[in-house]
Amino acid sequence: MDNISVTKVKPHSFFKSKKFKSAVGKGSWYLVLTISAIVVVLPFIWMASTSLKGPGEVFAYPPKWLPQEWRFQNYVDAFQAAPFARYFYNSTIVALCVTVGQLVSCSLAAFAFARMEFKGKGFLFSLFLSTTMISTQVTLVPSYLIIQKLHWIDTYQGLIVPFIANAFGIFMLRQAFMTIPLELEEASKLDGCSRLRFLWQICIPLIKPTLAAQALFAFMGNWNAYLWPLIITNREEMRTLQIGLRYFVSQEGGTQWGVYMAAAMIVILPVVAIYFTVQKSFVEGIATTGLKG
Repeated sequence: MDNISVTKVKPHSFFKSKKFKSAVGKGSWYLVLTISAIVVVLPFIWMASTSLKGPGEVFAYPPKWLPQEWRFQNYVDAFQAAPFARYFYNSTIVALCVTVGQLVSCSLAAFAFARMEFKGKGFLFSLFLSTTMISTQVTLVPSYLIIQKLHWIDTYQGLIVPFIANAFGIFMLRQAFMTIPLELEEASKLDGCSRLRFLWQICIPLIKPTLAAQALFAFMGNWNAYLWPLIITNREEMRTLQIGLRYFVSQEGGTQWGVYMAAAMIVILPVVAIYFTVQKSFVEGIATTGLKG
C-alpha cells in the first residue's frame, strides 16, 4: 500500500485576527457610550414623567415611569404660581443679548489676536486666558460695586453688560481664525479688501461651526445663571427663570413636585431645542477648535 502523505492544515484562528480585535474594541466603546447615554438621559425622562404626575404618584413604590393620570394641569399651575411669563421674557432678553454681544466682541478680539501683529500681543492674550482661572465668586463683590456705582441695579444693563466679553470665547474663535490659510488673506488684500470686510465676508462664513458652539455656550450659560441675577435684581419684574423656580420649593406646605418639575421642563426646553438645532455645527466646531495654535 502506497504511503500517502497527509498535510495537516492549521485552521485559521478568526478570534486572533486583527479584524476581530478591532470589532471587539469598537463594540466595547459603543457599549460604554450607550450605557453612559442611558445614565445621562434617565434623569430627564424621570423629570418629564414627574411633571405629569399627581402628588400621590411622585414617591410611589415601586416607582412608576408613566403616570396613571396625565396631569397637564401641572404646566398651567406652574405659570399661575408665579409671573412665569415675565421671567421667561427676562431670561430670553438677557440670554439673547449676551449671546449676540459675545459673538461680536469675541470675533473682533479673536481676529486681532489671530491675524494681526501688534506690540504685547502674546502678553495680552495670556492675560485674557488667565482670567478663566478666576472664579466668578471672587469677582462678585467688585462687580456688584461697579454696577451699583453705575446705577444699574434692577436693570437689563446690569444683567447683560458684565458678560458681553468672554475669554474662553475669544480663545475658541482665535483658534478657528488661525486655521484659515494666510494666502486667502493676501489674495483678498490684492483685491482691495479691507480687514473688516475680510473678517465679515470671508472669515465669519468659514468658522460658522465654531460660532455655533460659542453661541450655544453663551446662551446656555446665561439662561441658567442664578447667582448674579439673584444679587442685582430686587424687583419682581426683573427676576429671571432660575430665580422663579424657588417659588415652587416650600418648607411649610411641602413642595409640589409635579408643578416644580413642570416648571423645570419649561426652563430647559429652549436650551434643548437650540442644541438640537445647532447640534451638527456644535460638534464640528468643538472638533475643529484647537487644531492650530
